[in-house]
Amino acid sequence: MHITPRRGRTATVIAAGVAAVVALSGCTASGGGGGASEGALLTVPREDTASFTPNFNPFTPDASPFTEQAIFEGMFIYNPADGQTTPWLAESWEATADGTGVTFHLRDDVQWSDGEPFTAEDVVYTFELQQEVLGGYAYVTEVSAPDDTTVEFTFDAPNSPAVFDVGQESIVPKHEWETFDDPATETNPEPVGTGPYTELANFGAQSFDLLPNPNYWQPDKQKIPGIRVLAFAGNDGANLAAANGEVDWAPQFIPNIQKAFVDKDPEHRHYWFPGTGSMIQWTLNTTKAPFDDVAVRKALSMAVDREQVTEIGMMGYAHPADCTGLSDNLDGWKDEAVLEACDWTTLDVDAANALLDEAGYARGSDGIRTKKDGSPFAFKISVGASSSDWLSVAQIIAENMKAIGVAATVDSPDWGQVVEGYEQGTFDTGIAWSGNGPTPWSYYRTAMSSTTLKPVGEQAFDNYHRFADPRADELLAQLAAAGDEAAQQAAANELQTLYSELAPVVPLFPGPEWGAFTDTRFTGWPTEDDPYATLSVRSPTTVLVLTTLEPVAK
Repeated sequence: MHITPRRGRTATVIAAGVAAVVALSGCTASGGGGGASEGALLTVPREDTASFTPNFNPFTPDASPFTEQAIFEGMFIYNPADGQTTPWLAESWEATADGTGVTFHLRDDVQWSDGEPFTAEDVVYTFELQQEVLGGYAYVTEVSAPDDTTVEFTFDAPNSPAVFDVGQESIVPKHEWETFDDPATETNPEPVGTGPYTELANFGAQSFDLLPNPNYWQPDKQKIPGIRVLAFAGNDGANLAAANGEVDWAPQFIPNIQKAFVDKDPEHRHYWFPGTGSMIQWTLNTTKAPFDDVAVRKALSMAVDREQVTEIGMMGYAHPADCTGLSDNLDGWKDEAVLEACDWTTLDVDAANALLDEAGYARGSDGIRTKKDGSPFAFKISVGASSSDWLSVAQIIAENMKAIGVAATVDSPDWGQVVEGYEQGTFDTGIAWSGNGPTPWSYYRTAMSSTTLKPVGEQAFDNYHRFADPRADELLAQLAAAGDEAAQQAAANELQTLYSELAPVVPLFPGPEWGAFTDTRFTGWPTEDDPYATLSVRSPTTVLVLTTLEPVAK
């Protein structure tokens, strides 16, 4: 499963290139990693979508693939694989001395794909629209444009991590979006963006193409003729396409990838799964009893066999989480004291049973415990049917629960239904993603901050478990306001201690950034030795891959 939070040369020459690609894509399959053909499109499967509908609205959760990776761009790109930040639509930026704002200096040579100039007013409008349509950015009190290439953000308090949030937001064109009657539901079927591949072609339920932006600001980096996206209703179909050499890039879970994919052409096929994705966690709905009881949350966590989860469910591509809940990209922030005292993320069935006994969840005559209202201690684990890896993880956890007298059943409708339950707060438990960023602030903010807490029935975009603690709010504010690394680390350490005390969620494993490829047709892929990006197709770093790849020389 792969979920990720959100985000020249003369026009005459580019236009000629677009026309050539259209002709090629219309007269050849031009998809697939087998036989190189000049002008073939970079072919990528989408394993969680049985069929496409044209929706290139970045403010909707079901936007078409590559909307925020190929069409719209942010002001900079943060790469969790190497910790580097690359200026993009902004050439530079500086935070105010007191941390209550940041000023971005935009490039002056960027045009939208329709030829209109990109300006600071587009950035101001995007944030106004974002707050109107989706909410969020509550800490941003003002966004202004003193001139065409300068954008100033003002925060309601010192907030250094916010720079990474606002800097990576996908920017939309004001001149187009202000004409839409309802931007929240607009499908934007003819997108205008600043990204490298904006031109929609050959749209169908099972595939569509994105061809080069005729006015891209880095024309020398548009070396691939375009992108072809294929729809699959699950990992199995996408994996078969990868095994058969029908795609160039395979960004999905592939069981036994060495045998199933690499060994079929070891000279050209490769994979890389860095654990830099967000923490994958067992999310318990704390608005429902007994998940509002920290003893229950810790007991359930102690009954999970994370070695089985990672070695069997995740085929050894991940490793167990610890009591900090932090993913691998935040290893340097982990507090040794918390790690040494960590016990509730380690399998200990006896201790789990003792915790539940002590907390008053007695076993009935059938061996199943009862909740404090006398009803059976039973619940569902929700996960999307198309994600074979997470489905396996959920099944392992359900089996683990039997050892502590808890009845868990796996509920696996399509992901749309699962996510709706998460967002509305109607689910029991589920396997879910989390916030992630360059500092622990993003993760702990979504794990236990009142700023992300929504009541049941009100749409939540994170903090699906609906948990908050005022001590976390204070520590998050301290971390955001800290002016030096020592102060930031001190606040981060206290957050880790509090997280380990409260267990707001059950961390399972750092999410691997799935990525496999064949270099028979395109070269320049990121690797462990050259981690200029991850191999994710849902990350802000995806555009770095799209602007680095080039066709294999004949």
